[in-house]
Amino acid sequence: MSDTSRRPRKPGKPYRRPKKDPVRVLAFEALRAVDERDAYANLVLPPLLRKAREKGDFDGRDAALATELVYGTLRRQGTYDAVIAACVDRPLREVDPPVLDVLSLGAHQLLGTRIPTHAAVSASVELARVVLGDGRAKFVNAVLRKVSQHDLDEWIERVAPPYDDDPEDHLAVVHSHPRWVVSALWDSLGGGRAGIERLLEADNERPEVTLVARPGRATTEELLDEDAAVPGRWSPYAVRLAEGGEPGAIEAVREGRAGVQDEGSQLVALALANAPLDGLDAKWLDGCAGPGGKAALLGALAAERGAMLLASEKQPHRAGLVAKALDGNPGPYQVIAADGTRPPWRPGSFDRVLMDVPCTGLGALRRRPEARWRRRPEDLDGFAPLQRGLLRTALDSVRVGGVVGYATCSPHLAETRAVVDDVLKQHPGAELIDARPLLPGVPDLGDGPDVQLWPHLHGTDAMYLALVRRTA
Repeated sequence: MSDTSRRPRKPGKPYRRPKKDPVRVLAFEALRAVDERDAYANLVLPPLLRKAREKGDFDGRDAALATELVYGTLRRQGTYDAVIAACVDRPLREVDPPVLDVLSLGAHQLLGTRIPTHAAVSASVELARVVLGDGRAKFVNAVLRKVSQHDLDEWIERVAPPYDDDPEDHLAVVHSHPRWVVSALWDSLGGGRAGIERLLEADNERPEVTLVARPGRATTEELLDEDAAVPGRWSPYAVRLAEGGEPGAIEAVREGRAGVQDEGSQLVALALANAPLDGLDAKWLDGCAGPGGKAALLGALAAERGAMLLASEKQPHRAGLVAKALDGNPGPYQVIAADGTRPPWRPGSFDRVLMDVPCTGLGALRRRPEARWRRRPEDLDGFAPLQRGLLRTALDSVRVGGVVGYATCSPHLAETRAVVDDVLKQHPGAELIDARPLLPGVPDLGDGPDVQLWPHLHGTDAMYLALVRRTA
């Protein structure tokens, strides 16, 4: 609401109404939803864009700019906060969150895009007039004019501590990650400065859209007919949309014969499906199946062998998403809503079991950049008992000679090797098997037997996989 009614205007100077820019207003609305409702941008933005297109406010270029403004601002939020903090006369916590969102959008236009300085400042001030009022727009104008005095490299020199004084804090500011996340990723990755810098840089890149052609239902050749589509790097079922694109416009995706799925997730499902077994291969379990991407791929692979898939998901609404993903699967399957730590099935019922457990999601920061600011170190304590309980259930659920895949979309050691090591100490009738040969052609898989994928090395989310065979 404008506060101009409370401010006397200069005589003879007519009031000019602010110009509403649909692109920047939409970007602001998306950021507010992320901040106020703990929403994820990848869930909030598509319906906002669809509504804008239906109203006739947007064309393709407008949608691309709005997407860049939202994701670019979220990815570089930590860096921009440090810059803005140097330009205001109060702690950032005392700046109203909507004002900070407008400032962050302006900082991204100034420091992270090719938008000319004058246009970036004036557009941000107009946005502030529309969504904040004229009074606070003057504050936005003053701050962004200070921001515009230096480019990004110059600002980093000013606001980041020297690497030699505090390596983790330096990297946190330069690459816009919380310090504790930098530390955790560095511990998991190992090595020196070059590797962690490449990983953090990869987290801030816009990920390609990757499709999966579900076996027996679609082919990669069909998907490769799409504009700018190229083969996946590692999965035989993957196709990348190198220039973005709208997956919902693709017939196979609309019909559920193909889906959007990171190549790392595909590799996890394929490794479990191809692990050697002794004896029958008739019953598979996806014990944490929501929202259904891996279940749909596993279901299609199981169908090719005449095997049946049981997909279990604790949350009923997510179980509904799993059922939708599996609809039309060519082989037998069942979807149930059940707690994986108190399963309704009998022990030893399955030949293959996948447990892709709930986790902090630190491996998918390219796709969900806001998660880095939302997570806290104490979240690990909340996930730990659940992760161990689900892995124990998986080992109890598989028959002797069968294989369990323990997966997380987090490279944090507390969610990966620590969980597997702890559970195996208590379960002498199980042993790790080498997962690396089951990802043929994929380089840089480390010493094994488990596998950690990385955005900067493999172009995937940072998926973790341990394969365990039940021996007694």
